[in-house]
Amino acid sequence: MKPCPAIALLELSNLAAGIHTADAMVKKSPIALLKTGTVSRGKYLVLVGGSVAAVDEAYREGLQIAGDSCIDSMMLPDVHPRVFSAALGEEEKITAEALGILETPTIAMNIAAADAAIKGAAVQILEMRLGDNYAGKGYTLFNGKVEDVQAAIEIAGEVIQRRDGSASARVIPRLHESMVRQINGSLRFNLSEQIQLSDGEMEIS
Repeated sequence: MKPCPAIALLELSNLAAGIHTADAMVKKSPIALLKTGTVSRGKYLVLVGGSVAAVDEAYREGLQIAGDSCIDSMMLPDVHPRVFSAALGEEEKITAEALGILETPTIAMNIAAADAAIKGAAVQILEMRLGDNYAGKGYTLFNGKVEDVQAAIEIAGEVIQRRDGSASARVIPRLHESMVRQINGSLRFNLSEQIQLSDGEMEIS
């Protein structure tokens, strides 16, 4: 899908408010309804895209309709193309030495921080996890040179501080090849590959 100039996400506390809000947003403005639906913890996400003016109008309408049911929200008037594709589920493989991990309690906060990070540092986004089977939290994985990944995490941290939020973040300089294989496969435990290290033990007596 071609990236939209702007995107907005509303993170709602319940299904009824979510569907009501999404319906009001698409009725208010000519936007693309990119993705909507439930995620873990009973949240409902509404992700829309389009021109800056159209998305802004729909976003304001959504906030008004959602009221107290809105847990968190964000609008990006100039979204990075990789944030757009990652938010829609496109994943990349690890190609550089360092991994950055950014985990936040809300989805909107994670997307906003990731967008600032990739715009401010020479990193790639490997994957964004937006709440599904993850206790409603979000994470973004960054890949690049150590100093660039460190810069990305610092930029993301500044965004989160300005939003009065919290995050768990790490920079891992040199990933072991077995972890590279795991991350390039799946971070979900029941889907991950069993890897036997050449110097490891499978049986301990």
